[in-house]
Amino acid sequence: MCSLSKELIDFLYSSPTAFHAVENIKNILRTEGFEELKECQRWQVNSGGKYFVDKNGSALVVFTIGEESVNFDGFKIVGAHTDSPGFRIKPNPEMISNNYIKLNTEVYGGPIINTWFDRPLAIAGRVCTKSDNPLKPNYHIVNINEPIAYIPNLAIHMNREINKGVELNKQVDTLPILGLITEEFEKDNYLLKIVSKQLSIEVDDILDFDLYLYEFEKGTTFGVEKEFISSSRIDDLSMAFVGVKAMINSLNSGFKGTNVLALFDNEEIGSTTKQGADSPMLSNVLERIIYSMGGNRENFFMNLANSFMISADGAHGIHPNRSEKNDPTNIPYINKGPVIKISANQRYTSDAESIAIFKNICNKANVPYQTFVNRSDMMGGSTIGPISSSHLPIKSVDIGAAMLAMHSIREVMGVKDIEYFENVITEFYKI
Repeated sequence: MCSLSKELIDFLYSSPTAFHAVENIKNILRTEGFEELKECQRWQVNSGGKYFVDKNGSALVVFTIGEESVNFDGFKIVGAHTDSPGFRIKPNPEMISNNYIKLNTEVYGGPIINTWFDRPLAIAGRVCTKSDNPLKPNYHIVNINEPIAYIPNLAIHMNREINKGVELNKQVDTLPILGLITEEFEKDNYLLKIVSKQLSIEVDDILDFDLYLYEFEKGTTFGVEKEFISSSRIDDLSMAFVGVKAMINSLNSGFKGTNVLALFDNEEIGSTTKQGADSPMLSNVLERIIYSMGGNRENFFMNLANSFMISADGAHGIHPNRSEKNDPTNIPYINKGPVIKISANQRYTSDAESIAIFKNICNKANVPYQTFVNRSDMMGGSTIGPISSSHLPIKSVDIGAAMLAMHSIREVMGVKDIEYFENVITEFYKI
Protein backbone atom coordinates (compact mmCIF):
# COMPACT_ATOMS: atom_id res chain seq x y z
CA MET A 1 0.00 0.00 0.00
CA CYS A 2 1.44 3.39 -0.98
CA SER A 3 1.93 5.85 1.87
CA LEU A 4 -0.63 8.36 0.55
CA SER A 5 -3.34 5.68 0.27
CA LYS A 6 -2.58 4.49 3.77
CA GLU A 7 -2.79 8.05 5.07
CA LEU A 8 -6.15 8.50 3.37
CA ILE A 9 -7.57 5.24 4.73
CA ASP A 10 -6.37 6.14 8.24
CA PHE A 11 -7.93 9.59 7.91
CA LEU A 12 -11.25 8.20 6.67
CA TYR A 13 -11.43 5.71 9.53
CA SER A 14 -10.60 8.29 12.18
CA SER A 15 -13.26 10.62 10.72
CA PRO A 16 -16.57 8.73 11.14
CA THR A 17 -18.55 12.00 11.15
CA ALA A 18 -18.09 15.55 9.88
CA PHE A 19 -17.25 16.62 13.44
CA HIS A 20 -14.36 14.18 13.62
CA ALA A 21 -13.13 15.11 10.14
CA VAL A 22 -12.97 18.79 11.05
CA GLU A 23 -11.24 18.10 14.37
CA ASN A 24 -8.67 15.84 12.69
CA ILE A 25 -7.94 18.47 10.02
CA LYS A 26 -7.60 21.18 12.67
CA ASN A 27 -5.04 19.04 14.51
CA ILE A 28 -3.06 18.61 11.28
CA LEU A 29 -3.16 22.35 10.66
CA ARG A 30 -2.09 23.21 14.20
CA THR A 31 0.93 20.93 13.76
CA GLU A 32 1.83 22.96 10.64
CA GLY A 33 1.59 26.26 12.51
CA PHE A 34 -1.86 27.42 11.38
CA GLU A 35 -3.66 29.88 13.66
CA GLU A 36 -7.35 29.47 14.53
CA LEU A 37 -9.52 32.56 14.07
CA LYS A 38 -12.84 32.97 15.87
CA GLU A 39 -15.90 34.41 14.14
CA CYS A 40 -16.77 36.36 17.29
CA GLN A 41 -13.38 38.10 17.51
CA ARG A 42 -11.61 40.78 15.47
CA TRP A 43 -9.19 39.33 12.92
CA GLN A 44 -5.66 40.44 12.21
CA VAL A 45 -4.14 38.55 9.30
CA ASN A 46 -0.89 39.21 7.47
CA SER A 47 0.95 38.29 4.29
CA GLY A 48 2.53 34.89 4.74
CA GLY A 49 -0.03 33.97 7.42
CA LYS A 50 -1.78 30.60 7.85
CA TYR A 51 -5.28 30.48 9.32
CA PHE A 52 -8.48 28.46 9.73
CA VAL A 53 -12.04 29.22 10.83
CA ASP A 54 -14.37 26.60 12.31
CA LYS A 55 -18.13 26.67 11.70
CA ASN A 56 -20.40 24.47 13.83
CA GLY A 57 -17.56 22.01 14.44
CA SER A 58 -18.49 20.36 11.14
CA ALA A 59 -17.30 22.86 8.52
CA LEU A 60 -13.99 24.64 8.06
CA VAL A 61 -12.42 27.38 5.95
CA VAL A 62 -8.63 27.23 5.73
CA PHE A 63 -6.56 29.95 4.07
CA THR A 64 -2.97 31.03 3.53
CA ILE A 65 -1.99 34.51 2.37
CA GLY A 66 0.68 34.87 -0.30
CA GLU A 67 3.68 37.14 -0.47
CA GLU A 68 1.97 39.94 -2.40
CA SER A 69 -0.99 42.08 -1.38
CA VAL A 70 -4.24 40.21 -0.99
CA ASN A 71 -6.03 43.23 -2.41
CA PHE A 72 -5.09 42.48 -6.01
CA ASP A 73 -4.42 38.81 -6.77
CA GLY A 74 -7.71 37.10 -5.94
CA PHE A 75 -8.64 33.89 -4.18
CA LYS A 76 -7.70 30.38 -5.32
CA ILE A 77 -10.43 28.25 -3.76
CA VAL A 78 -10.90 24.50 -3.49
CA GLY A 79 -14.29 23.41 -2.19
CA ALA A 80 -15.33 20.01 -0.80
CA HIS A 81 -17.75 18.70 1.82
CA THR A 82 -17.38 16.85 5.11
CA ASP A 83 -20.66 14.92 5.36
CA SER A 84 -21.63 11.54 3.92
CA PRO A 85 -24.97 9.69 3.62
CA GLY A 86 -25.94 7.41 6.47
CA PHE A 87 -28.14 7.10 9.55
CA ARG A 88 -28.67 9.62 12.34
CA ILE A 89 -29.91 8.36 15.71
CA LYS A 90 -33.19 9.96 16.83
CA PRO A 91 -33.89 11.39 20.29
CA ASN A 92 -35.31 8.86 22.77
CA PRO A 93 -33.94 6.13 20.51
CA GLU A 94 -34.43 2.98 22.56
CA MET A 95 -37.01 0.53 21.23
CA ILE A 96 -37.89 -2.91 22.61
CA SER A 97 -39.02 -5.64 20.26
CA ASN A 98 -39.15 -9.41 20.91
CA ASN A 99 -36.35 -9.34 23.46
CA TYR A 100 -34.14 -7.12 21.25
CA ILE A 101 -32.91 -3.63 22.13
CA LYS A 102 -33.12 -1.49 18.99
CA LEU A 103 -32.29 2.10 18.07
CA ASN A 104 -34.71 4.42 16.30
CA THR A 105 -32.86 6.02 13.37
CA GLU A 106 -33.44 8.52 10.58
CA VAL A 107 -31.86 8.35 7.15
CA TYR A 108 -29.41 11.19 6.42
CA GLY A 109 -29.00 12.05 2.74
CA GLY A 110 -29.21 9.38 0.06
CA PRO A 111 -27.33 6.23 1.11
CA ILE A 112 -27.61 2.91 -0.72
CA ILE A 113 -29.53 1.52 2.21
CA ASN A 114 -29.11 -2.22 1.68
CA THR A 115 -25.30 -1.87 1.88
CA TRP A 116 -25.70 -1.05 5.58
CA PHE A 117 -27.22 -4.45 6.35
CA ASP A 118 -25.42 -7.44 7.89
CA ARG A 119 -22.26 -5.73 9.04
CA PRO A 120 -21.00 -4.48 12.42
CA LEU A 121 -21.75 -0.81 13.03
CA ALA A 122 -20.31 1.68 15.51
CA ILE A 123 -21.61 5.04 16.76
CA ALA A 124 -20.01 8.49 16.69
CA GLY A 125 -20.89 12.18 16.72
CA ARG A 126 -21.07 15.06 19.15
CA VAL A 127 -22.70 15.56 22.53
CA CYS A 128 -23.67 18.85 24.18
CA THR A 129 -23.69 19.09 27.98
CA LYS A 130 -24.58 21.59 30.68
CA SER A 131 -22.35 24.60 31.33
CA ASP A 132 -22.40 27.75 33.44
CA ASN A 133 -23.55 29.77 30.41
CA PRO A 134 -26.91 28.56 29.04
CA LEU A 135 -26.08 30.06 25.63
CA LYS A 136 -22.83 28.12 25.35
CA PRO A 137 -23.19 24.44 26.28
CA ASN A 138 -20.09 22.30 26.51
CA TYR A 139 -19.19 20.39 23.38
CA HIS A 140 -17.79 16.84 23.21
CA ILE A 141 -16.83 14.66 20.27
CA VAL A 142 -17.50 10.99 20.89
CA ASN A 143 -16.50 7.85 18.99
CA ILE A 144 -17.79 4.54 20.34
CA ASN A 145 -15.38 2.59 18.16
CA GLU A 146 -16.85 -0.82 18.92
CA PRO A 147 -19.13 -3.12 16.87
CA ILE A 148 -22.20 -2.49 19.00
CA ALA A 149 -24.97 -2.21 16.38
CA TYR A 150 -26.23 -4.33 13.48
CA ILE A 151 -29.05 -4.11 10.92
CA PRO A 152 -30.04 -7.69 9.99
CA ASN A 153 -31.51 -8.78 6.67
CA LEU A 154 -34.60 -10.95 6.55
CA ALA A 155 -33.61 -14.52 5.65
CA ILE A 156 -34.28 -15.59 2.07
CA HIS A 157 -36.55 -18.38 3.41
CA MET A 158 -38.89 -15.67 4.72
CA ASN A 159 -38.68 -13.55 1.58
CA ARG A 160 -38.16 -15.68 -1.52
CA GLU A 161 -38.33 -12.59 -3.77
CA ILE A 162 -35.45 -10.79 -2.08
CA ASN A 163 -33.04 -11.23 -5.01
CA LYS A 164 -35.58 -9.61 -7.33
CA GLY A 165 -35.30 -6.41 -5.35
CA VAL A 166 -37.05 -5.34 -2.16
CA GLU A 167 -38.44 -1.93 -1.25
CA LEU A 168 -37.14 -1.11 2.21
CA ASN A 169 -39.26 0.76 4.76
CA LYS A 170 -36.99 3.27 6.50
CA GLN A 171 -38.96 3.17 9.74
CA VAL A 172 -39.26 -0.62 9.89
CA ASP A 173 -36.37 -2.31 8.12
CA THR A 174 -33.37 -0.13 8.98
CA LEU A 175 -33.43 -0.11 12.78
CA PRO A 176 -30.21 -1.56 14.23
CA ILE A 177 -30.13 -3.93 17.17
CA LEU A 178 -27.86 -3.15 20.13
CA GLY A 179 -28.33 -6.31 22.14
CA LEU A 180 -30.71 -8.57 24.03
CA ILE A 181 -32.73 -7.65 27.08
CA THR A 182 -31.30 -8.95 30.35
CA GLU A 183 -32.53 -8.78 33.94
CA GLU A 184 -30.36 -5.69 34.50
CA PHE A 185 -31.72 -3.87 31.44
CA GLU A 186 -33.10 -0.35 32.00
CA LYS A 187 -34.61 1.29 28.95
CA ASP A 188 -34.32 4.87 30.20
CA ASN A 189 -31.19 6.55 28.82
CA TYR A 190 -29.74 3.23 27.69
CA LEU A 191 -27.72 4.80 24.86
CA LEU A 192 -26.83 7.89 26.85
CA LYS A 193 -25.36 5.72 29.58
CA ILE A 194 -23.06 4.15 26.99
CA VAL A 195 -22.11 7.61 25.72
CA SER A 196 -21.56 9.04 29.21
CA LYS A 197 -19.30 6.13 30.11
CA GLN A 198 -17.30 6.70 26.93
CA LEU A 199 -16.87 10.41 27.76
CA SER A 200 -16.54 9.97 31.54
CA ILE A 201 -19.38 12.40 32.21
CA GLU A 202 -22.68 12.24 34.07
CA VAL A 203 -25.78 11.16 32.13
CA ASP A 204 -27.79 13.99 33.68
CA ASP A 205 -25.35 16.53 32.23
CA ILE A 206 -26.17 15.53 28.64
CA LEU A 207 -28.54 18.00 27.00
CA ASP A 208 -28.61 16.67 23.43
CA PHE A 209 -26.59 14.88 20.76
CA ASP A 210 -25.89 14.47 17.04
CA LEU A 211 -25.01 10.77 16.80
CA TYR A 212 -24.60 8.65 13.68
CA LEU A 213 -24.01 5.03 12.76
CA TYR A 214 -20.86 4.16 10.85
CA GLU A 215 -19.18 1.01 9.58
CA PHE A 216 -16.88 -0.52 12.16
CA GLU A 217 -14.54 -2.19 9.64
CA LYS A 218 -11.67 -0.08 8.32
CA GLY A 219 -11.06 0.61 4.63
CA THR A 220 -8.41 -1.18 2.59
CA THR A 221 -6.76 -1.36 -0.80
CA PHE A 222 -7.67 -4.26 -3.08
CA GLY A 223 -7.11 -5.62 -6.57
CA VAL A 224 -4.30 -7.67 -8.12
CA GLU A 225 -2.01 -4.63 -8.04
CA LYS A 226 -3.72 -3.03 -5.02
CA GLU A 227 -4.93 -0.36 -7.41
CA PHE A 228 -8.27 0.30 -5.69
CA ILE A 229 -9.27 1.87 -2.37
CA SER A 230 -12.41 0.57 -0.64
CA SER A 231 -13.73 2.59 2.28
CA SER A 232 -16.64 4.46 3.76
CA ARG A 233 -16.87 8.24 3.22
CA ILE A 234 -14.63 8.48 0.14
CA ASP A 235 -17.35 10.88 -1.02
CA ASP A 236 -16.20 13.46 -0.13
CA LEU A 237 -13.58 13.23 2.60
CA SER A 238 -11.02 12.02 0.06
CA MET A 239 -11.13 15.47 -1.56
CA ALA A 240 -10.99 17.21 1.83
CA PHE A 241 -7.90 15.12 2.59
CA VAL A 242 -6.05 16.00 -0.63
CA GLY A 243 -7.06 19.65 -0.25
CA VAL A 244 -5.35 19.82 3.14
CA LYS A 245 -2.29 17.98 1.81
CA ALA A 246 -2.05 20.33 -1.17
CA MET A 247 -2.38 23.46 0.93
CA ILE A 248 0.46 22.31 3.19
CA ASN A 249 2.55 21.36 0.13
CA SER A 250 2.15 24.86 -1.28
CA LEU A 251 3.49 26.65 1.79
CA ASN A 252 6.63 28.70 1.12
CA SER A 253 6.17 28.31 -2.65
CA GLY A 254 6.02 32.05 -3.38
CA PHE A 255 2.38 32.00 -4.50
CA LYS A 256 0.36 35.19 -4.92
CA GLY A 257 -3.09 36.06 -3.62
CA THR A 258 -4.87 33.88 -1.08
CA ASN A 259 -5.24 30.10 -1.12
CA VAL A 260 -8.52 28.87 0.36
CA LEU A 261 -9.88 25.44 1.24
CA ALA A 262 -13.61 25.52 1.99
CA LEU A 263 -14.98 22.37 3.61
CA PHE A 264 -18.77 22.62 3.83
CA ASP A 265 -21.16 20.42 5.77
CA ASN A 266 -24.63 19.18 4.75
CA GLU A 267 -24.01 18.84 1.01
CA GLU A 268 -25.83 15.52 1.06
CA ILE A 269 -29.06 17.17 2.22
CA GLY A 270 -29.03 20.29 0.06
CA SER A 271 -26.50 22.61 1.76
CA THR A 272 -29.17 24.94 3.18
CA THR A 273 -27.64 25.28 6.65
CA LYS A 274 -25.44 27.87 8.33
CA GLN A 275 -22.45 25.60 7.67
CA GLY A 276 -23.51 24.58 4.16
CA ALA A 277 -22.50 25.91 0.76
CA ASP A 278 -25.88 27.63 0.41
CA SER A 279 -24.98 30.11 3.13
CA PRO A 280 -22.76 33.22 3.32
CA MET A 281 -20.14 31.28 5.32
CA LEU A 282 -17.41 31.36 2.67
CA SER A 283 -18.29 34.81 1.34
CA ASN A 284 -18.12 36.25 4.85
CA VAL A 285 -14.68 34.75 5.47
CA LEU A 286 -13.29 36.08 2.20
CA GLU A 287 -14.63 39.57 2.85
CA ARG A 288 -13.20 39.59 6.37
CA ILE A 289 -9.80 38.64 4.99
CA ILE A 290 -9.84 41.73 2.78
CA TYR A 291 -10.95 44.04 5.59
CA SER A 292 -8.41 42.67 8.06
CA MET A 293 -5.67 43.34 5.50
CA GLY A 294 -6.69 46.98 5.34
CA GLY A 295 -8.85 46.69 2.22
CA ASN A 296 -12.45 47.69 1.61
CA ARG A 297 -15.54 46.35 -0.13
CA GLU A 298 -14.32 47.60 -3.50
CA ASN A 299 -11.11 45.58 -3.00
CA PHE A 300 -13.26 42.56 -2.15
CA PHE A 301 -15.15 42.75 -5.45
CA MET A 302 -11.89 43.30 -7.35
CA ASN A 303 -10.55 40.12 -5.77
CA LEU A 304 -13.61 38.12 -6.75
CA ALA A 305 -13.06 39.13 -10.37
CA ASN A 306 -9.57 37.62 -10.19
CA SER A 307 -10.62 34.45 -8.34
CA PHE A 308 -11.12 30.83 -9.36
CA MET A 309 -12.78 27.91 -7.60
CA ILE A 310 -12.32 24.17 -7.99
CA SER A 311 -15.33 22.27 -6.64
CA ALA A 312 -13.98 18.79 -5.88
CA ASP A 313 -16.31 15.86 -5.28
CA GLY A 314 -16.96 12.32 -6.51
CA ALA A 315 -17.58 11.38 -10.15
CA HIS A 316 -19.17 8.26 -11.63
CA GLY A 317 -16.53 5.98 -13.12
CA ILE A 318 -17.56 3.48 -15.80
CA HIS A 319 -19.19 0.47 -14.13
CA PRO A 320 -17.76 -2.95 -15.08
CA ASN A 321 -21.22 -4.54 -15.36
CA ARG A 322 -23.39 -1.58 -16.32
CA SER A 323 -21.46 0.45 -18.88
CA GLU A 324 -24.71 1.46 -20.60
CA LYS A 325 -25.40 3.83 -17.68
CA ASN A 326 -22.62 6.18 -18.85
CA ASP A 327 -22.63 8.68 -21.68
CA PRO A 328 -21.35 6.95 -24.86
CA THR A 329 -18.51 9.40 -25.59
CA ASN A 330 -17.50 10.78 -22.17
CA ILE A 331 -16.39 7.80 -20.12
CA PRO A 332 -14.39 8.33 -16.89
CA TYR A 333 -12.01 5.57 -15.83
CA ILE A 334 -10.55 4.91 -12.39
CA ASN A 335 -6.87 5.87 -12.08
CA LYS A 336 -6.96 8.00 -15.23
CA GLY A 337 -6.95 11.36 -13.50
CA PRO A 338 -9.44 14.03 -12.38
CA VAL A 339 -12.85 14.00 -14.05
CA ILE A 340 -14.19 17.33 -15.31
CA LYS A 341 -17.95 17.30 -14.72
CA ILE A 342 -20.14 19.08 -17.28
CA SER A 343 -23.88 19.81 -17.44
CA ALA A 344 -25.77 21.90 -20.00
CA ASN A 345 -28.29 22.71 -17.25
CA GLN A 346 -25.51 23.92 -14.92
CA ARG A 347 -25.86 21.12 -12.41
CA TYR A 348 -22.09 21.63 -12.48
CA THR A 349 -20.35 25.00 -12.85
CA SER A 350 -17.88 23.94 -15.54
CA ASP A 351 -17.91 25.97 -18.76
CA ALA A 352 -15.43 26.30 -21.63
CA GLU A 353 -13.39 28.99 -19.88
CA SER A 354 -13.14 27.28 -16.50
CA ILE A 355 -12.45 23.91 -18.15
CA ALA A 356 -9.64 25.48 -20.18
CA ILE A 357 -8.13 26.93 -17.00
CA PHE A 358 -8.28 23.58 -15.22
CA LYS A 359 -6.76 21.75 -18.19
CA ASN A 360 -3.88 24.25 -18.18
CA ILE A 361 -3.28 23.50 -14.49
CA CYS A 362 -3.36 19.73 -15.18
CA ASN A 363 -0.87 20.12 -18.02
CA LYS A 364 1.43 22.17 -15.81
CA ALA A 365 1.24 19.43 -13.14
CA ASN A 366 1.63 16.57 -15.69
CA VAL A 367 -1.71 15.15 -14.54
CA PRO A 368 -4.14 13.49 -17.01
CA TYR A 369 -7.77 14.55 -17.09
CA GLN A 370 -11.07 13.23 -18.44
CA THR A 371 -14.68 14.36 -18.80
CA PHE A 372 -18.05 13.27 -17.48
CA VAL A 373 -21.48 14.20 -18.83
CA ASN A 374 -24.68 12.42 -17.81
CA ARG A 375 -26.60 10.43 -20.37
CA SER A 376 -29.20 12.78 -21.85
CA ASP A 377 -32.01 10.51 -20.68
CA MET A 378 -30.86 10.34 -17.05
CA MET A 379 -31.07 12.88 -14.26
CA GLY A 380 -27.70 13.42 -12.58
CA GLY A 381 -26.66 14.78 -9.23
CA SER A 382 -25.14 18.11 -8.31
CA THR A 383 -22.69 19.39 -5.73
CA ILE A 384 -21.43 22.52 -3.94
CA GLY A 385 -20.14 24.22 -7.11
CA PRO A 386 -23.40 25.73 -8.45
CA ILE A 387 -24.62 26.49 -4.92
CA SER A 388 -21.41 28.35 -4.04
CA SER A 389 -21.59 30.27 -7.32
CA SER A 390 -24.95 31.71 -6.30
CA HIS A 391 -23.14 33.42 -3.39
CA LEU A 392 -19.76 34.07 -5.04
CA PRO A 393 -19.96 34.97 -8.75
CA ILE A 394 -16.50 33.73 -9.71
CA LYS A 395 -15.14 31.40 -12.37
CA SER A 396 -15.52 27.79 -11.23
CA VAL A 397 -15.04 24.22 -12.44
CA ASP A 398 -16.53 21.02 -11.02
CA ILE A 399 -14.23 18.02 -10.90
CA GLY A 400 -14.26 14.65 -9.17
CA ALA A 401 -12.48 11.37 -8.62
CA ALA A 402 -13.85 8.47 -10.69
CA MET A 403 -15.68 6.18 -8.26
CA LEU A 404 -17.75 3.03 -8.06
CA ALA A 405 -20.63 2.44 -5.63
CA MET A 406 -21.06 6.11 -4.74
CA HIS A 407 -23.19 6.47 -1.58
CA SER A 408 -22.65 2.83 -0.62
CA ILE A 409 -21.31 2.15 2.85
CA ARG A 410 -18.17 0.98 0.97
CA GLU A 411 -17.17 3.17 -1.96
CA VAL A 412 -14.31 2.56 -4.38
CA MET A 413 -11.75 4.89 -5.95
CA GLY A 414 -8.27 4.56 -7.47
CA VAL A 415 -4.92 4.69 -5.69
CA LYS A 416 -3.29 6.69 -8.50
CA ASP A 417 -6.13 9.19 -8.55
CA ILE A 418 -5.37 10.30 -5.01
CA GLU A 419 -1.84 11.17 -6.13
CA TYR A 420 -3.15 12.93 -9.24
CA PHE A 421 -5.48 15.07 -7.17
CA GLU A 422 -2.81 16.00 -4.64
CA ASN A 423 -0.48 17.03 -7.47
CA VAL A 424 -2.96 19.12 -9.44
CA ILE A 425 -4.39 20.96 -6.41
CA THR A 426 -0.86 21.61 -5.13
CA GLU A 427 -0.01 23.10 -8.54
CA PHE A 428 -3.15 25.24 -8.41
CA TYR A 429 -2.22 26.61 -4.98
CA LYS A 430 1.35 27.38 -6.11
CA ILE A 431 0.30 29.64 -8.98
